Amino acid sequence: MQEEQQEPTPLNNLGEFGLIEKLTSKVKLRNSSSILGAGDDAAIIKGGKKLKLISTDMLVEGVHFDLLYTPLKHLGYKAAVVNFSDIYAMNGNPKQITVSIAVSNRMSVEALEEIYEGINLACELYQVDLVGGDTTSSLSGLVLSLSVIGEADETKIARRDGAKENDLICVSGDLGAAYAGLQILEREKAVFQENEKVQPDLSGKDYVLERQLKPEARKEIIEFFKKEGIVPSSMIDISDGLSSELIHLAKASNIGVQIYEEKIPIDPSTVSTMEEFKIDATLAALNGGEDYELLFTLPLDYHEQIKNAPGISIIGHVTDKAAGNFMVGKGSEQMIPLKAQGWESHKADT
Repeated sequence: MQEEQQEPTPLNNLGEFGLIEKLTSKVKLRNSSSILGAGDDAAIIKGGKKLKLISTDMLVEGVHFDLLYTPLKHLGYKAAVVNFSDIYAMNGNPKQITVSIAVSNRMSVEALEEIYEGINLACELYQVDLVGGDTTSSLSGLVLSLSVIGEADETKIARRDGAKENDLICVSGDLGAAYAGLQILEREKAVFQENEKVQPDLSGKDYVLERQLKPEARKEIIEFFKKEGIVPSSMIDISDGLSSELIHLAKASNIGVQIYEEKIPIDPSTVSTMEEFKIDATLAALNGGEDYELLFTLPLDYHEQIKNAPGISIIGHVTDKAAGNFMVGKGSEQMIPLKAQGWESHKADT
């Protein structure tokens, strides 16, 4: 009898991270210089006195950015910076970057020059060299693919799988602002599409708009670690929302996490913007994504060094895996389960 043919599996059955895990589950590292492959913010490769860190990110028009409200120079800057952030999330420093672009005929040379102006500005500010890339044509829109090469001392690298029970859970900066900025841009886009004569109302929204259109990688946090002799037990950058990244750390480290809602740093402008949209600012921080702040864990021994550090908040602690992943609600003892609801390409409908 003819064997019944299995139905193809839709991509959204797995979601982005499930798809990556599926595709890489049978990958074997064959070279002794390949220390860590897929599964963290960057791959780790042995080379010279320091370890090499390599990460790749792709930005696709209509999926990751909208050219109706994204200035091309800002797009180039952001594309570079989000790659640098992956290297900082390993407690390393970015050194080189390559840029590949797929572009349609509707793009002009001047438009591409603007993108590269943004990339070059980011490279100048973060002291990274643009060392190559590729260009090709696209039938569907603009695509940017960037790869970054960094380095770190072997004893200083922070992976996702090192968190231990009772470690402090910390985060840099503030959260939810990039999502707030996106809501403003999407609102004004909808108004513009209804009436092109209406001028956008962006007054008082400079901070949240900048966090969405021109984020910064947290180089100064890595410099602080070096100065203070601090090595995080685990670390990740917040690209998909605090909740999602906490769950990544918990899974990789085989632990549980408990954070406190009242400890999550949220800027007042994010709160006021979210109130306009009738969205809880905590939800924006947990699930919004694109903040590119650093989420990390530290042994309790570092508490005195970190408790008053500028730009760093202690938001909880690591627990036993059996305790699960929870947030203690503001002004209560309510234990709220953390769920990975941040942005994900190929995400299954729920």
